[in-house]
Amino acid sequence: MSSKLIYFNKVTPALKKILESNDSRGMQIFYWHEIPEGERKNVLKEADYFLVATEKITKEMLQSAPKLKMVQKTGVGVDNIDIKTAKELGIPVCKTPGANAISVAELTIGMILSLYRKLNLLDKATKNGQWLMWEHRLTSYEVYGKTHGFIGFGKIGKETAKRSKALGTKIIYYDKIRADEEFENSLDAKYMELDEVLKNADIVSLHVPLLPETEGLIGKRELSLMKPTAILINVSRGKIVDENALAEALANNVIAGAGIDAWSSEPVERDNPLLAFDNVVATPHIGAGTKDALNRVLSMAFQNIALVEKGKTPMYVVN
Repeated sequence: MSSKLIYFNKVTPALKKILESNDSRGMQIFYWHEIPEGERKNVLKEADYFLVATEKITKEMLQSAPKLKMVQKTGVGVDNIDIKTAKELGIPVCKTPGANAISVAELTIGMILSLYRKLNLLDKATKNGQWLMWEHRLTSYEVYGKTHGFIGFGKIGKETAKRSKALGTKIIYYDKIRADEEFENSLDAKYMELDEVLKNADIVSLHVPLLPETEGLIGKRELSLMKPTAILINVSRGKIVDENALAEALANNVIAGAGIDAWSSEPVERDNPLLAFDNVVATPHIGAGTKDALNRVLSMAFQNIALVEKGKTPMYVVN
């Protein structure tokens, strides 16, 4: 009898096709949002695997799945999964590190360029019949020659740094684990403490997971350390930044702009004050949202499932 897998995020026909093409073992795949409410408990009882991106995996779900062998996250942030309960039940929770790094890195660079060249404003103005050929020149900038500060220098941070360096930036970074000397030398990257990165950077981008020690990492004090011409890019998790403090900083010209892909509440609340700023580029958590990244992530996920099916230990267990 084939194993049963539940995929928890919403799907389209195209996504189903990609999911099923990555399943070389012919598993029964159930799509959570297509299972009638009254049948979900029965499906949970028979499930061997959970595959999830951003949907919540709760204590109740885990306790209702006695046959569950593994929870596989498509991505690296596992704050949407009840890790404690999974550990208590002996269920490994696994991630797919590095699979989405290129997509997130490219979005980071895209946000920087959009903010520096006012692309969001000029696109809207041009389509509305305005010809702002000269109006923004004195507040537009090249990336070349700027200092790019990284908070978090894991796989995504490193991939972003490579691309930023290619545009001519100076790389500085803070991470609890310092990069190896060879990589530092390859980019002429300099390690600094957090406050020093904030003080010295023209661009600050966030690439850290959401943990108790990173929640609220960037607040009023940290924003006050940044240059008034600096921009902040958050492509990690929304709760790493105090959004009210960021809105206040933007309103008072403490910093020059922000690119936000991750929000404290998702979908973002319509009355979130950050949505009102012209110097904010806002996206709906699409850092890893490319077909290329999806194929890499799903390939890793199903390879991991294949290991468990063979009685082997899965890779990248977080609990």
